[in-house]
Amino acid sequence: MKLFHLSDLHIGRQLQMYSLVEAQKNVFDQILRAITDEKPDAVLIAGDVYDKSVPSSEAFDLLNELLVQLSEIEPAVPVLIISGNHDNNLRLNYASHFMEKNKIFIAANPPQKKDEHLKKVTLQDEYGEVNIYLLPFTRPADVRNLYGDEREIRDFNDAVAALIERENIDYSERNILVSHQFYVAAGKEPERRDSEMRYISVGGLDSVDISHVEKFDYVALGHIHSAQKVGMEHIRYCGTPIKYSVSEAGDNKSITIVELREKNTEPFISYLSLAMKPDVVKLRGTLQEVIDMADAELKKSYVHITLTDEECGFRPKDSLMEYFDNIIEVVIDNRRTRAELSNDMEATENISPETAFVNFYQEMNGQPMSEAEKKLLMDVISTISGKEKEDSI
Repeated sequence: MKLFHLSDLHIGRQLQMYSLVEAQKNVFDQILRAITDEKPDAVLIAGDVYDKSVPSSEAFDLLNELLVQLSEIEPAVPVLIISGNHDNNLRLNYASHFMEKNKIFIAANPPQKKDEHLKKVTLQDEYGEVNIYLLPFTRPADVRNLYGDEREIRDFNDAVAALIERENIDYSERNILVSHQFYVAAGKEPERRDSEMRYISVGGLDSVDISHVEKFDYVALGHIHSAQKVGMEHIRYCGTPIKYSVSEAGDNKSITIVELREKNTEPFISYLSLAMKPDVVKLRGTLQEVIDMADAELKKSYVHITLTDEECGFRPKDSLMEYFDNIIEVVIDNRRTRAELSNDMEATENISPETAFVNFYQEMNGQPMSEAEKKLLMDVISTISGKEKEDSI
């Protein structure tokens, strides 16, 4: 059984102030052509279909156009979609019963009632049945409401474990899970990109250990924006089909192709490259060197420029805008800026822990700490310092 694994379409997303609609349309066209040519048995889309819970009309129209085109492919290819943390469950679930008639299966909500379970779609190939379980993005509160006082649900890890356990899955059969959570392997986090960092809790509070899903024959993950395995070959993030940050400029975006064979054999994983146009590009050099790089393709690309001139003159970005239409950022890297950065780092190293936390609190909350909060902070620091001294004795 051949499967296309996609996720994190983030329809409607911008790169800085620039719309990515045209780039998304271009990549979606490539995906549609690949489905027509490769004829997969199903397409799995592992969450974050939209970029915002209240998508723009333009984003809504783009998804509608994509779903219509998917439904028109012949022979029909089942499309299985789950919601991610960016999606509005009600909006994504709209007309889902109608879409199932066109083999588009959407799971927007985790089970809400005792008699509800994960949506399961069963497909058939020469080796028999394959059960595909759709697990939408799940918060601990969702599962607490389901279990009440019957089971303690402390965090995301407990929530996902509880939902999977209650399915009583027969692991002697071939089973696939589609999920949109932050999975880790024995505490080791996956490689991340700037475009998803702000949506993941500090300290891994929203992490889920892969031990809860490792018995599946393949686990199709969304949430992390770079393609990679998580601890085991058959547990994978496919990454985004689009570059959504400068940190992804060097990434090779692709469709993850999964070929599932008989039970107890590793799936065969391959990739089909996707070309983003306009692309996200990082350029580095003197002002004149960067200007000399400009050509028809780079002019339309989303460019991050690092200038190395010791003297850049006044407002170099104005000069560059004559040659590049979509400048994300212009930074200066020379002896002066490196010296300033070094001085800033030295100043930071000399700040006491309490001062660093007070500054961090104000930056994150837009207001200073109260005297009561400062006292509580000092008590915590004092307790930790005392404990460290005891441990060293």
